[in-house]
Amino acid sequence: MIGASLVSLAGTPTGHWLALGLAPLAAVLLAVFGALQKARDDPWLARAAIDASLGGMALPFALFAVPWPVGRQWAIFAGAFVIHCLYKVLQALTYDRAAYTVAYPIVRGTGPLYTVVAAGLVFAEVFHPVQWLGLGLLVTGILGLSAAALLGTRAEARKLVPALELAVATGRTVAAYTTFDAWGIRAVADPFTFLAWFFVVDSVFVPMITRRRRRDLPVERILPLAKRGIIGALVAFGSFGSILIATRIDHVGEVAALRETSVVFAP
Repeated sequence: MIGASLVSLAGTPTGHWLALGLAPLAAVLLAVFGALQKARDDPWLARAAIDASLGGMALPFALFAVPWPVGRQWAIFAGAFVIHCLYKVLQALTYDRAAYTVAYPIVRGTGPLYTVVAAGLVFAEVFHPVQWLGLGLLVTGILGLSAAALLGTRAEARKLVPALELAVATGRTVAAYTTFDAWGIRAVADPFTFLAWFFVVDSVFVPMITRRRRRDLPVERILPLAKRGIIGALVAFGSFGSILIATRIDHVGEVAALRETSVVFAP
């Protein structure tokens, strides 16, 4: 019932303003999510704990509270799985090669530019000149944060080139999954069916590839990781759930650009 009510808001002024409210909320929560993932522990283990908690919480809703996917909807979730796996791998490779303060703004700053272009191709969205100006200012400001951090690093510029190229590639995958997920949630009648199964599917990859690291994990680190996993999962529900609903009821390019203001809130 709630899903049908949300769908009915698509294309309405109320839906527009709701989406514009959800996007900044997603931005703040995305910054919190990034902090939880990168703090102290191995980021792979932190993300594995978050994703495991995310999947564990989402699975009962997927199995018993929403309809199961049918027909081509399984292909949509398979596509989402592949794109998000690629994003996570590229993100990890990027952060292994460059400081977070350098790489993160490039990833999140290039993402909205590519998303606006992709949304124009897929959803026939049109940005007006003033919107392009605003997007340009946003992207320039975000990339400026990376430039400032880059000037402060002692690493040789030529050694950072591969990392910066990876950061741009990761930004492209951000645009790819944002556009694909927006298309996917529109292709499923009930948006909460997409959300529940998306979180289940998206939670598999990282815990699966970090099994070996978990075997070597000291007992005293398990409880703190589990706590972070639960908190991170709740934050992820709010962040990714908000932006997915926003893209369902309003223009993808606009809400994606607002979501990338997360760089301002990132520690």
